[in-house]
Amino acid sequence: MRVAIASDIHGNRHAFEAVISAAEKADVEELWCLGDLVGYGAEPDACVALAANHCSLTLAGNHDLAVTGRLPIDDFSKGAALAVRWTQEVMTQAALDFLGGLQPTGVAESIGLFHASPRDPVWEYVLSALAAELCLDVTRNRVTLIGHSHVALSFHRLEGEPATGSTRRPGEAADLSKGEWLLNPGSVGQPRDSDPRAAWLLLDTTARRAEWRRESYDIAGAQAAIRAARLPDSLAERLRHGQ
Repeated sequence: MRVAIASDIHGNRHAFEAVISAAEKADVEELWCLGDLVGYGAEPDACVALAANHCSLTLAGNHDLAVTGRLPIDDFSKGAALAVRWTQEVMTQAALDFLGGLQPTGVAESIGLFHASPRDPVWEYVLSALAAELCLDVTRNRVTLIGHSHVALSFHRLEGEPATGSTRRPGEAADLSKGEWLLNPGSVGQPRDSDPRAAWLLLDTTARRAEWRRESYDIAGAQAAIRAARLPDSLAERLRHGQ
């Protein structure tokens, strides 16, 4: 089965629409979202509607959990906490109810799904081989999908060997037929790897192959929405730089 994997949308409708369009052109059969539909960006309701209409599986991210009151915002940065409060004020009840029904973990096609990591589905950033090693030790699935870090990357471990990993550029692919894998598609709505384009992952569960992809989108439109909402200008400016 061909699946599009998206994560960390963060209220960026323009980026999410670009990924959905590209996924449809790639003839995917399903779209899975690893969480954080809201947060930072200014169009949370639109992003929830897109997920409800296009995603066959959606997880809750830490921002989604905070907006629905299931997670305190004490550990959020000042800008993130402000965005959470603004999102709570502007979202429709129907969109909040949708977020309220999501969980940060799941499984599909024998693949483990976590917003952040198998060790901590809500908060852990898996950015090192050591963190990946510890996560692979606890996951029950040979292939695991994670988000949260906003960086496209993968970690791989063969039996009897330590985990290794690297960031992933557009067009790079991985043969998943051997060993254990942690795969991160990167962020749709707020990439942090110096590439401002929306990131996603094309996963073929039959061929056991993953390919990292990027899509250009209307960054200026997303920035304008943030500024019109009077959210911190830094949230708009960082979209241009992929940081």
